[in-house]
Amino acid sequence: DDLDLVAAAHTLDADHTGLTDVKDRILEFLAVRKLHSERETDAGTAPGGSILVLVGPPGVGKTSLGESVAKTLGRQFVRMSLGGITDEAEIRGHRRTYVGARPGRIVRALADAGTMNPVVLLDEIDKVGANYHGDPSSALLEVLDPAQNSTFRDHYLEMDLDLSNVFFIATANVAEQIPGPLLDRMEVIPLNGYSADEKWEIARDHLLPRVMDRNAVGAEDVSLPEEVVRAVVADYTREAGVRRLEQRLDRLVRRAARAMAEGAAPPVAVTLDELRGALGRPAPNERPANRVTAPGIATGLAVSGAGGDVLFVEAVATTGKPGLSLTGQLGDVMQESGEIALAYLGSHADELGLSI
Repeated sequence: DDLDLVAAAHTLDADHTGLTDVKDRILEFLAVRKLHSERETDAGTAPGGSILVLVGPPGVGKTSLGESVAKTLGRQFVRMSLGGITDEAEIRGHRRTYVGARPGRIVRALADAGTMNPVVLLDEIDKVGANYHGDPSSALLEVLDPAQNSTFRDHYLEMDLDLSNVFFIATANVAEQIPGPLLDRMEVIPLNGYSADEKWEIARDHLLPRVMDRNAVGAEDVSLPEEVVRAVVADYTREAGVRRLEQRLDRLVRRAARAMAEGAAPPVAVTLDELRGALGRPAPNERPANRVTAPGIATGLAVSGAGGDVLFVEAVATTGKPGLSLTGQLGDVMQESGEIALAYLGSHADELGLSI
């Protein structure tokens, strides 16, 4: 491994804008590996420790962080999706009694890498199912736990594999959905999304160069002023990450590339007036201060695997049969909150001047 921490910090900064806390955690993890390698005894010592899991909504850079770690260490990088895995045998390898027997996902990842010490990104570890043929989370625990993975056994090959030199990094959208035994052994690194200013910097430094290269144009051919990019961020993307922002910028650059192909002289400038024709109607911009204007309207926050949003909860008193009717796709906690609110009003009806 190349464990030059100064070079590692430079690589992370060059590949990712912001995410200072995340970068610090990764550098701390690499620093421990560096000390292990420098102070290794004759008998050898495994780097051990916690399992890194990057948790955040789509498009915040979880996969690219894994690629940066691999580049920093000088290792091969393999991405392995765990979404939809319901069978322990998919991890350990199908036993010979199964129809269509084959090696497990881990062995195939090592074969793809062509080395026994790659960086393997285990994507969507929060979407692993269970109890079809055994529990895949228990097999993953054996794969990821440094205390166990030196003797991981693939049941198709019928042999033990030493996975202690593999650098595993897991990703998830929601930490609470990761199986408990796995989560207990994981070092959770949250990636919470980007502000509008951070998205502009990411677009300038990373997305636009990539989009222009993909569309065979350069900065001298297509001009996207800062005000245009900021308008796309504010009016056409409401995500925590930048995946949709890249799609929108790609659409603008493609239109400019078409204009050039049809004879327009470069540079082709994209203006604010063109956004609606290119990207359609902007997303509704509901400001909480403009919505909460009367009694009975309150705000809340929703958090999901895709990020979060502001909720507006409205209560209306109607005539008819007494009781509480809750509408909308409310979970158990939200429904319980509504019942508690009604119970509070009932217990304080006199002092509030209510007739319930």
